[in-house]
Amino acid sequence: MAIIIDESTKVVVQGLTGKEGQFHALRNRDYGTNVVAGTRPGKGGEEVSGIPIFDTVSQAVEATGANTSLIFVPPPFAADAVLEAAAAGVDVIVCITEGIPAQDEAKVFNYLKETMPDTMLIGPNCPGLISPGKSNVGIMPDSITAPGNIGVVSRSGTLTYQAVHELTTHGLGQTTCIGIGGDPVPGTTFIDVLALFQEDPDTKGIVMIGEIGGDAEEQAAEFIREHVTKPVAAYIAGVTAPKGKKMGHAGAIISGSKGTAAAKMEALQAVGVTVLDDPTMIGVAMKELLGS
Repeated sequence: MAIIIDESTKVVVQGLTGKEGQFHALRNRDYGTNVVAGTRPGKGGEEVSGIPIFDTVSQAVEATGANTSLIFVPPPFAADAVLEAAAAGVDVIVCITEGIPAQDEAKVFNYLKETMPDTMLIGPNCPGLISPGKSNVGIMPDSITAPGNIGVVSRSGTLTYQAVHELTTHGLGQTTCIGIGGDPVPGTTFIDVLALFQEDPDTKGIVMIGEIGGDAEEQAAEFIREHVTKPVAAYIAGVTAPKGKKMGHAGAIISGSKGTAAAKMEALQAVGVTVLDDPTMIGVAMKELLGS
């Protein structure tokens, strides 16, 4: 079983007429994802390779029954795109857009939490998610995935791919792979995804990729201590990041001793998580944890 998306997922792509939106939407459709619509104000009535374009998400939902949105609109308009999808009744919103102002992210997060708590926002600034063999809603390369029983959740886009590749190489397929993004205000957190993997009977092990900055990993460790009974392997990116140097990733903000790779690794190890020094060992470690 997959979490969040599966064969029944119907995707509307906001920004389908743009270069990136079109490339990934058609790639996902070729994979088997049910891409039912696109939106672009003023382009309603047109088509992109047979996919109908609507002026608004509400029109797309009404006409096609779309229940998931994939967003590729530019940063100044992305927050409004998320709110438009939520208002249209979309259950899951996957925002790929990078560079959204943090204050816009905070406004969207608070609005959804207060008025539409059942709407799931993944991202922004994330690679999306894939349930191998079922659906791909994002920009992840499907060729390195395989159906199986490992759940993957990651703040780092590139290392999501590394983790998936290592698992597949060692014969471990995945239930669902989710990149939650590394911005300071992500819609979906480690804890949200860990809870879903814990509830999923087909997920037998969990891989978690964290990175320096913030305290999401420390919070996840506390959740694992209380609620997760499945084996977890983790890697924290940024161990070798130089002190005092401003890093490019929006979420990589370290305050004193908090947010360091060492602090995160210590917190995870304290609750029984297998913490790795090398991401290429993820597949080997998970096989050992599962006794396979």
